[in-house]
Amino acid sequence: MTDQRRHDVAIIGGGAAGLSAAVALARSLRSVVVVDAGEPRNAPAAGAHNVLGQDGIAPLELLAAGAREAESYGAEIRRGYAIAARRDADGFELDLADGTTIGARRLLLASGLVDELPEVPGVRELWGKSVVHCPYCHGWEVRGQRIGVIGTSPMSVHQALLFRQLSDDVTLFAHTMPPIDDETAERLAARDIRLVVGNVDRLRADGDHLNAVVVDGRDFPVDAAAVAPRFIARSDLYEQLGGTVTEHPMGVFIETEPMGRTPIAGVWAAGNASDLSAMVAASNGAGLGAAAAINADLVDEDAELAVRERAAIGA
Repeated sequence: MTDQRRHDVAIIGGGAAGLSAAVALARSLRSVVVVDAGEPRNAPAAGAHNVLGQDGIAPLELLAAGAREAESYGAEIRRGYAIAARRDADGFELDLADGTTIGARRLLLASGLVDELPEVPGVRELWGKSVVHCPYCHGWEVRGQRIGVIGTSPMSVHQALLFRQLSDDVTLFAHTMPPIDDETAERLAARDIRLVVGNVDRLRADGDHLNAVVVDGRDFPVDAAAVAPRFIARSDLYEQLGGTVTEHPMGVFIETEPMGRTPIAGVWAAGNASDLSAMVAASNGAGLGAAAAINADLVDEDAELAVRERAAIGA
């Protein structure tokens, strides 16, 4: 079934970036539809932090409020998945998993990313609770605790140094990291960060509370663990339209210009899909910036269409 309306903008993803863009576009009297599966990346976390005036708000509560704001200005929220995208004469068509098709003049990909976690028993179960990755998102909550950093890449050294700012008791478990050179080992030692070489067997926990990192059968007591996932942007629709993702030491993302425009005409990206390190507030700002750029692009197109229509009438 095809939705006969042609929206000005279709937004894929109803997270901080997508909803922020929807509010700004709807306030500019643009017809906006947001397609969202209702599975935000930060749902396991107890609170979203560094959100000015809303620090610690539950992620789902924040998004529910954002959806209400977008709808109050006339944006439409569609719950579900967009599974296919293609260009047509008037912009884009999107097929949804429920069998419906929607059309839009412009497309904003705010679909976020997937955290590829290390295959260590206990990591996924404790993710967002006593296993974290971002010192800015969750560092205050684990300050002063015994923190274990599970090394998965060279970036794990930087992660250990960041968490050392928050605790005097930090251990870096080398796990799958490449060998550490003497200079790096000296930096860790100078900051009193312990280094444990060997693969992590599993995390030992009591419910949601982490008790120990187990390496080669030995327990190392910790209260919290930090990991550095590989961040993979949700880019299926972008690639269907001919886009190519960009590799990064942290993962894969959709490369854009500063206001979110991609190399594909009519397609923008914002939030974690285009910025792997963006926190909630940064995604919020990126969505707003992309919305302003999209609206300006549509304004220019509307003016050109009006000139042509006027000329045709005059002829």
